[in-house]
Amino acid sequence: VQLQACGGGLVQAGGSLRLSCAASGRTDSNYAMGWFRQAPGKEREFVAAIRWSGGHTAYADSVKGRFTISRDNAKDTVYLQMNSLKPEGTAVYYCATRDRGSRPIISALSSAATYDSWGQGTQLTVSS
Repeated sequence: VQLQACGGGLVQAGGSLRLSCAASGRTDSNYAMGWFRQAPGKEREFVAAIRWSGGHTAYADSVKGRFTISRDNAKDTVYLQMNSLKPEGTAVYYCATRDRGSRPIISALSSAATYDSWGQGTQLTVSS
């Protein structure tokens, strides 16, 4: 599976932006997709995830209530709607998919180890 993330850019604090991640290749075995981010000098961290079947979602505490993850099954695309953006949200955002094995349990959605394929990342910069 190949992933193409886009939608990053420069936005002012308090603003909104939507990221998208399109999957191509053998997408029939997608079990879940997630978003992670990595700020300069920091570890990659979980942002949000969605299970393909059933649509169960999971969010990092830092983005709950501000970010919404959604999917379009027909387009094999996942979206991350980000509202009320904060400067600490500045990072490279990566999408990832679990496309091998089996559907992950809900508690595993926040772990990078759950995912098999990763996109190239898209930069988001939030100015104060």
